[in-house]
Amino acid sequence: MKRRSFLKGTLATSALSVAVGTGLLKPTEVLAAWPENAFAQKTLADAMSAIGEGSATKSGDITIKAPDIAENGAVVPITIKTSIPHVEKISLFVEKNPQPLAASFDLTSICEGFVSTRIKMGKTSDVVAVVQAGGKSFSASKTVKVTIGGCGG
Repeated sequence: MKRRSFLKGTLATSALSVAVGTGLLKPTEVLAAWPENAFAQKTLADAMSAIGEGSATKSGDITIKAPDIAENGAVVPITIKTSIPHVEKISLFVEKNPQPLAASFDLTSICEGFVSTRIKMGKTSDVVAVVQAGGKSFSASKTVKVTIGGCGG
């Protein structure tokens, strides 16, 4: 049985390699769309403008669940929840990262305003969550102190 499984796997990998090599399957076409220009920005204001969230209003309807002190800046768990109706997009920014935009999620009208992910933080900074809903942008922020993988202060 092991030989048969090995041969099936080898054949599948070979077929996939041929499809990519001949141009029948392009890796860029199967990846999710992402705002390349926004991820390339170096400042928080520029990144927010590039993603279309330049003038976000502070809101108490957005909850950021993140550790006060992150033990490892390479893996910081973040959960964003909002009670704002008709959420279209949730974006996460880390103010002092070399590229402030950490994540951006486009949501459909049937989705709940909830996102849970892990982000990378270079050093202690504010994490800013921006929610687009009904053509308006709302924001909330929380300071996360990074100890390992950053300066810790």
